[in-house]
Amino acid sequence: MSEIRLAAEPRNEFGKGAARRARRAGFVPGVVYGHGHTPVHLNLPGHDLMMALKTPNALLVVPIEGKDEFVLPKAVQREAIKRTIEHVDLLLVKRGEKVTVEIPVHTEGELAPGGNLVEHVLNALPIEAEATHLPESVTVSIEGLEAGASILAGDIVLPKGTTLNVEADAVVLQIIGAQAAPADEEAEEAAEGAEAPAEA
Repeated sequence: MSEIRLAAEPRNEFGKGAARRARRAGFVPGVVYGHGHTPVHLNLPGHDLMMALKTPNALLVVPIEGKDEFVLPKAVQREAIKRTIEHVDLLLVKRGEKVTVEIPVHTEGELAPGGNLVEHVLNALPIEAEATHLPESVTVSIEGLEAGASILAGDIVLPKGTTLNVEADAVVLQIIGAQAAPADEEAEEAAEGAEAPAEA
């Protein structure tokens, strides 16, 4: 994963009024914590942050007290309607440090014929990896799978240096059969319509 550098600025004003002024100026308030470090408050460039967060578990580089530091986004608050970023919590990490994150699971290939569907039992896969070498996602093949088949966490091949942080027998994906209205229900509805008394 490549590093994304953000030209953050120290944030010295606090409260809702200060946060609104920062957002009007194109910044997003944020706080950096971790490693026993006193929390550091920053204003981050809004557009650059939004683009960076399109990458899952983006590794960010921000200036803290005159030194570039690695941080990972841990909590992002968004405005309910417009979904703009309101605030971000960042975790301070070091090169070589192992961290636990969740990564998206993508699929490739075609299911067996029959209109079956893929159900994501786990929306993301918990893994542990070095903070500066986090995988963005994993891809699993569903080629030819039929209804009733499932893919377990332990079945997924992870990138080198990455380990599972969930039980190997945890179901990640399962294939479910196409659901159609049962014929007997349709027959019952037709019979009820026939039995309805005619209006005078």
